[in-house]
Amino acid sequence: MEDKFEFSAEERSLTLQLLKQLRDKIGKTLKPDDELKLRHHLIYAIQNNQIKRNIFGLNPILLGLQTALIMVDEIGLKRDAIIALLLYQIVQNGKADIEEVRKTFGEGVWHIIHGLIRISELYEKNPVIESDNFRNLLLSFAEDMRVILIMIADRVNLMRQIKNTSCKDAQYEVSEEAAYLYAPLAHKLGLYKLKSELEDLSLKYMEHDAYYMIKENLNATKKDRDEYIDNFIKPINNKLTEAGLKFHMKGRTKSIHSIWQKMKKQKCGFDGIYDLFAIRIILDSPIEQEKKQCWLVYSIVTDMYQPNPKRLRDWLSIPKSNGYESLHITVLGPENKWVEVQIRTERMDEVAERGLAAHWRYKGLKGESGLDDWLNNIRNALETNDDMLLMDQFKMDLYEDEVFVFTPKGDLYKFPKGATVLDFAYHIHSNVGNRCTGARINNKIVPFREVLHSGDQVEILTNNNQKPKQDWINIVKTSRAKSKIRLAIKETTIKDGAYAKELLERKFKNRKIDYDDSIMAHLIKKLGFKEVSEFYKQIADEILDVNTVIEKYVEVKNHQENPTGSQSPTRSAEEFNYEIPESDITKNNDDVLVIDQDLKGIDFQLAKCCHPIYGDSIFGFVTVSGGIKIHRSDCPNASELRKRFGYRIVKARWSGKGSSQYSITLRVIGNDDIGIVNNITSVMSKDDSITLRSINIDSHDGLFSGNISVQLNNTVKMEALIKKLRTIKGVKQVVRI
Repeated sequence: MEDKFEFSAEERSLTLQLLKQLRDKIGKTLKPDDELKLRHHLIYAIQNNQIKRNIFGLNPILLGLQTALIMVDEIGLKRDAIIALLLYQIVQNGKADIEEVRKTFGEGVWHIIHGLIRISELYEKNPVIESDNFRNLLLSFAEDMRVILIMIADRVNLMRQIKNTSCKDAQYEVSEEAAYLYAPLAHKLGLYKLKSELEDLSLKYMEHDAYYMIKENLNATKKDRDEYIDNFIKPINNKLTEAGLKFHMKGRTKSIHSIWQKMKKQKCGFDGIYDLFAIRIILDSPIEQEKKQCWLVYSIVTDMYQPNPKRLRDWLSIPKSNGYESLHITVLGPENKWVEVQIRTERMDEVAERGLAAHWRYKGLKGESGLDDWLNNIRNALETNDDMLLMDQFKMDLYEDEVFVFTPKGDLYKFPKGATVLDFAYHIHSNVGNRCTGARINNKIVPFREVLHSGDQVEILTNNNQKPKQDWINIVKTSRAKSKIRLAIKETTIKDGAYAKELLERKFKNRKIDYDDSIMAHLIKKLGFKEVSEFYKQIADEILDVNTVIEKYVEVKNHQENPTGSQSPTRSAEEFNYEIPESDITKNNDDVLVIDQDLKGIDFQLAKCCHPIYGDSIFGFVTVSGGIKIHRSDCPNASELRKRFGYRIVKARWSGKGSSQYSITLRVIGNDDIGIVNNITSVMSKDDSITLRSINIDSHDGLFSGNISVQLNNTVKMEALIKKLRTIKGVKQVVRI
C-alpha cells in the first residue's frame, strides 16, 4: 500500500508563510473566490492521495508555492500563471478535469495548463535536450510564453532545493538540463539574475570542486575586490567629469560560472583571468559624437592605466554583424591587476541589451530571426511592469514552416512543413528510405505518404523487396530526399539494364541465335521505346516477354539480311565523327567586296573568329600589315575592336551574286535516337549547293550535341539549312557558332 501524502510540521508552517506572502503580492489580481476554489481542489487532492512527492522527496505543493514567489518577484507573473502552476500536477494525473478547471478559473489558466501538459508529453519521448532543435520544439509546443517562464522559475527553485539531496544521479540530470536548456532561455528573455543562478548552481552540482575553488577565491578577496573597484573607478570618474562628459559607470565581478568558462577556454588558473574585474562606462552622447566621445574616454583611461594592446576589441569602427557596438580594453590597474573596461553609449547599450537579442548572441548563443524578434518582445513586456497584460496577447506563431519529430531513441530532427514519412526515412539513411514501406507514428501504423507533425515519434518500417519509384519524388518535400530517390532510381535502372541484357544474351545463346547490338538497337526503336533503359526495365520487370522480343529480333535480322532494296545502316549519334578533307575556298570574280567609296578589287581575308559569309552584315578592319580582315558585325570581338581601334574600322558590304563557297559551323543539340545522323546528313545531301565538311557528334544520357561544318553560298542558304535541320525529329536546337 502506498504511503499517504502528508505535510510535516515544518512544511505546514512554511506553506502558511508562503501563502501569506503570495496573498500580499498578488491579492489584487485574484478574483473573490479564487483562493477558496483553489484550496478546495488542493485539499481534495491531498485527502484522496492524488499528490505525490517527487524523486527528491520534496513536497510538490510547497515547491509550487516557492516557484510562484519566484514567478512573482523575479518575472512579474500574476494570477493565471500562479493558479495554473498549482493545479497542473493534479490535472496531469487525471484527478481534475481540465474542462472543469477552464470553467472555474478561466481560459487563461486552462491555456497555460494545456501548454504545461504538452511539454510534459514531449519529455516522455526521452529527447536529447542538448540539441537546438529541442529548444525550438519546446517553444513551439508551449503555445503561451508564460509556460516557458513557469518552467524557468520552477527549475531555479528545484535547483535551490536539491543542494542536500542523496539522489546524485537525478541531481546531475536536472543540473544538465538547467545548463543546456533553461539558462540559455532565461538569458534570451533578459532574466539575467535567474540565468546566472542556474549556471552557478549547475556548476556547483556538476563540477563541485571547480565551483568551490572559485567561490573560496572570490570570498577570500571580496572586501579587497570591492575596495579595489571603488579605487579604480574614482580617478576615472573625476577625469571624465572634468572633461565635461555625461556618463554613468557600473562595476562588477564575473559570475563563478563565467570565470570557470574563461579558465577552461584560456587553460589557466584563477589568477590568470585578466578580466575578473569589469567596468562598463556608458555615455549619454548625441549620436553624431558617439565615436568621438568613446575614443576620448579610451584616451583618458589609457593615460591613467597601461592598456594591453592584445586585448583591444574595437567594435566601434567595424560593428559586429549583429549590430553590436562597443570598445573593449583591458588595462593594468593598481597592484598590477588586470581590469576589463567596456566603453559604449546609451544607444549602443540599448542595442546590445535589446536589439534583436544582440547581447546574448554576443555571448555565443544561437537563434533564428523569427524566434529572436518574438522573444525580444516578450522581454520588453516583462520590463514594462504592466501587470503582464501584454502577455495574454502572445501566442506561438513560430515555425509555421517547420516541424520537429522524434526518433524512438529521442533524437530530434527538423523538417519543412509538409514533409512526409519518406522524407524522415531518407534523412536517416538512403537504404532506409529505399526500403521504406511506412511508419509507426505514436504507435499507429501509417503509409509512407503520411505528413509529419511537430512532436510525432516516428519509427520507420522497411521491407527488403521495396524499391524506389519515380512517383516518390512527388511525395517527398526535402531536396535531400529527392536527390537520393533520383540516385536510387538511376542505380536501379543500371542494375535492371545489366540484368535484362544478360538475360537476353543467355536466351539468345540457348536458342543459338547471334546477338547483334545494332540489330537490337533497331528493334528497340521499332518497338517504340524512346529510351533504351526503359526497354530493359520492362524486361527486368517482366512486362515485356523475352521470347516475344527474340521473335521480333529474328524478324528484323532476316529483313536486314534480305532487303528489298539498298539501304544505308541506321546509326546512333554515339561518338559519331565524319570529316571531309578541308579544301580552299574558291573566289569567283563576281564576288566583289565594296569598301567605303565603292572601291573594288581590294584584297581581303575573312576573319577566322566569326567566319563571315555572303549576306552577313560586315565591317573591315585594317591590320598592322596593311591588309584588311572582314568581320561579321556581330563578331564576338567587334565591340572590343571598335572600342580600342575605332580609327582602323572601315565600312564594308557585299557585292555580286554570292556564288562562292564559304565555311560555317552549326551547333546541333537534341535527343539521341537511332538514325539521327542519317537524318541530318540526308537533309544536307538533298541540296547540291551545300557541301558537308565535317560532323562531330557525342551523346550522353539520351542527349546528343555536336558541331557540323559545311560550305555554302550565302546566308539565305544557311538560314534555309538551319530551318530544315530544326524540323528533324529529336533536334532541339540549331545555332551558328
